[in-house]
Amino acid sequence: MPCKVLIVDDQIISRQLFENFVAASEKYELVASVETAKFADAYCAGGRVDLVIMDVVMNDGSNGLDTAARIKASYPKTKIIVVTSMPDGAFLKRAKEIGVDSFWYKEVQEKPMLEVMDRTMGGEHIFPDSPPVTTLGLAKSTEFTERELDVLRLLAEGMTDKEIAKQLHVSVTTVRYHVDNLISKTGQSSRTELAVNAVRSGIAIPGIK
Repeated sequence: MPCKVLIVDDQIISRQLFENFVAASEKYELVASVETAKFADAYCAGGRVDLVIMDVVMNDGSNGLDTAARIKASYPKTKIIVVTSMPDGAFLKRAKEIGVDSFWYKEVQEKPMLEVMDRTMGGEHIFPDSPPVTTLGLAKSTEFTERELDVLRLLAEGMTDKEIAKQLHVSVTTVRYHVDNLISKTGQSSRTELAVNAVRSGIAIPGIK
């Protein structure tokens, strides 16, 4: 009996790509292909889905990782492969914490998606060793500390130094030190440019912890 697959991705090209993977193997059968994570867990009710291929950031603001956590809590036998083009390491870390089964970067394909699907359904957990390396201004993503990335994500949410300090349980002076260091390291002209380009590069995405 074919494995029933749900695809959740807001990009039509990505959805079509995953649909082609499903169609390429007699092992799989497409249940639905949708552009929002809002109602993805509803498709899994009653054991109607065996495998979910789930993007993280959706245009409507829904979050694939939050939805994956709900699915795993309610339907633990349902396998989930998280897919993303964003190199923010917080995605990979949280995916492991909530118990998703595998993780696949769209732009850096270490293993063919069909192989990841087969091995995941066979009980394996396929995760990359680390996020792909990208750049923010003059700096590579590997040059940022975890604390700097925390500050970047909160900057991207539009928080003030005082708000960031409260969120991270540090002093305002410490936050300003990190922001100044980030601006210097990346060669950005301002905190606003730093925040905007951090999101554009995918290095730090607001709302993901």
